[in-house]
Amino acid sequence: MFDIRPLATAETDEIETLLDAAFGSDRHGRTAYRIRQGMTAVPALSFAAFDDSRLIGSLQTWPIALVTDSSDPAFYPLKLVGPVAVLPERQRQGIGRALMERMLVAADAGGEDALVLIGDADYYDRLFGFSAVHTGRWQVPGPVDRARLLARLKSERLYGLSGMLGPALVDTEILR
Repeated sequence: MFDIRPLATAETDEIETLLDAAFGSDRHGRTAYRIRQGMTAVPALSFAAFDDSRLIGSLQTWPIALVTDSSDPAFYPLKLVGPVAVLPERQRQGIGRALMERMLVAADAGGEDALVLIGDADYYDRLFGFSAVHTGRWQVPGPVDRARLLARLKSERLYGLSGMLGPALVDTEILR
């Protein structure tokens, strides 16, 4: 059994230990970290799973933006979901799925219309409605398997756009 609480109820060092266990201590060089560089996770969309007082899973969601690569760049805010981390010995027990479901309920209640993540297309499409249909012209600041750059769009505002994903900063120089 486990319960889900706001991520703020977990200690920062516990979260870091969990992330190291799930993804390795070299995780900071990954493209997702570069996309959200300098941002703070959105408290209303970030959760932790506990078994009694032990942190066993976490999900963080970050403010990012798509900055179009046109002659007159436009700034489109959206949220980056992840990492979704579960202790290796507790994986395949529904913890990550429960964290995603909780986040999606909160995102929908808050009117979030654009979520993006880097993950397994079959899993995230089948269970949560994320796909690569509209991300083909989006660039990221690092390597990515294009089939794993997924979005859950509840409006058409990002359809057909091309541009760079990066921190939710108006200064587009940060994204270059």
